[in-house]
Amino acid sequence: MNQPNEAMEIRPLRDNEVEAASALAGDIWRAHYPGIISMAQIESMLAERYNAVVIREELQRRDVWWDVLLLNGQMSGYTSYFFTSAPGTVKIDKLYLHPRAQRKGYGGQLIDHVAQQMAAHGCTHLTLAVNRRNKTAIGAYRKHGFVIANTSLKKIAGGFWMDDYIMVKVVKREV
Repeated sequence: MNQPNEAMEIRPLRDNEVEAASALAGDIWRAHYPGIISMAQIESMLAERYNAVVIREELQRRDVWWDVLLLNGQMSGYTSYFFTSAPGTVKIDKLYLHPRAQRKGYGGQLIDHVAQQMAAHGCTHLTLAVNRRNKTAIGAYRKHGFVIANTSLKKIAGGFWMDDYIMVKVVKREV
C-alpha cells in the first residue's frame, strides 16, 4: 500500500510535463521490458507511442485522457485511456509506474481513478492489452479484477508484433 509519508496526487498531464512523461516512459520501458520484448522493439515502440509530438496530439483530443501519478511532487507513473467502439467500455491504453512506485498499491489506484473518471460517462467495463509474456503485469491486473477475455496478435511499426492478452474488468456502478 501507499507509503505513510508519501504525498500522492493523480491529475491530468499538463502540456509543460510532456517531455518529462516521455522520459519517464523511456525509464520504465528500458527497466521492465528486456526479456519480454527485444531492445529494438522497445526503442521502436517508445519512438512511435511516447515521443512528445504524439503525446501532445493526444492531449489535444477530447476523446483521449492522460493522467499522471505524482509522489511527493515527482512524476512516478501515468495512464492514458479512451472509449472504445463497444458501448460503456474504456480502454486503458497505457498504465505504467516507475519501479520505485511499484508494489505499493498505486497501480490499483490508477485503475480506480480511471473507472471513477469514466463512470460519469457511462463506463461499465475497462479493457486493456498486456503482453502475454508480461507475467508481473498480468498478475497485477488479475489482482485488481481483470480477467483474460481474448488474445491479440498484431503487426506494428518496425516489423514487430504485439502478442497480447485482452483483459477486461467489470466496473461497479454506484446506484
